[in-house]
Amino acid sequence: MIRVLIADDHDGVRRRVAQIINEAADIVTSGEVSTGPEVLQALREHDYDVLLLDIAMPEVNGFGVLKQLQDLKPEQRVLMLSMHPEEQYGVQSLKAGAHGYLTKDRASDELITAIRKVSGGGSYFTTVLTKEQIEISGDETDDEISENLSDRK
Repeated sequence: MIRVLIADDHDGVRRRVAQIINEAADIVTSGEVSTGPEVLQALREHDYDVLLLDIAMPEVNGFGVLKQLQDLKPEQRVLMLSMHPEEQYGVQSLKAGAHGYLTKDRASDELITAIRKVSGGGSYFTTVLTKEQIEISGDETDDEISENLSDRK
């Protein structure tokens, strides 16, 4: 059974994602959190096969969580689930340690496939991220990425 932690600051999104997940026989929602600090606390207390992580969350955004995961739990498999287009943050997510990126508008169709692939040790991106794209985006720092995101209330 694949255990998933859902991290998103919107209750409706968490409910919809949990509903999609719980329709699969081999995947279960093992926890839900709404802030960056709650993500880190949940990961300290429990083991999850996949963390579904939103980028724009209060207190500590998704990139901040990814950065802290490098020390806390570097083996944690992470699938970014965001409203932002993959072209905007997919490369940065990969470079920050995520194993996949899926936009919320595609979640209904692709979420189960993405979770299975990421939990199995693979990566899941809906566009092809070439080596050149990753190298070109290397100029933007984590701080610059964070500045481009606004906290949602």
